[in-house]
Amino acid sequence: MLVGLAVFVLCGIGALIALLGVIGLALPGRPQPWQKHLVHRAAWLTASAAGAVYGLGLASVLASEHEFGNGADSIPAPACRDGFDEATVQHLSHHRASYLPLRFDCVRDDGTVYASSPGYTWLNGLSFTLAVCCALLVIGSGYATELRARREARVSAGAEAPRSATDAQR
Repeated sequence: MLVGLAVFVLCGIGALIALLGVIGLALPGRPQPWQKHLVHRAAWLTASAAGAVYGLGLASVLASEHEFGNGADSIPAPACRDGFDEATVQHLSHHRASYLPLRFDCVRDDGTVYASSPGYTWLNGLSFTLAVCCALLVIGSGYATELRARREARVSAGAEAPRSATDAQR
């Protein structure tokens, strides 16, 4: 459980630092080319946010796993009991925890499964969306750098071409 909270805190701090870096680009004296720096800092921000969201969900799954079998009134898992009606809870046999994707499922005697919390769905979706956004920003940054390098190569080749053409006429 402490691992999940540590990941959440570290990524949260990283997200705040990256956010300050993004905001800092709006101030005078920003580094040039500022667009490249903005994309890099936005990629760090989304990566840190994805890690923080995943860390929050990881801490939740680890806490649910830790509560099971730890003390009186801990079997079946409290996450499978709390908030559900008696008919649903009555035939619980065990639970399954998953860390990728985040999930804590409760299994009944007949093999049917229900999720202990619908919150894992949006945690998985949000962390996946932020990770994809980070990847797209990194790919876009690399593509923009490649285009800029090709444009500079064309300009430098174009500047050299007239000299060689005039030399050829002489």
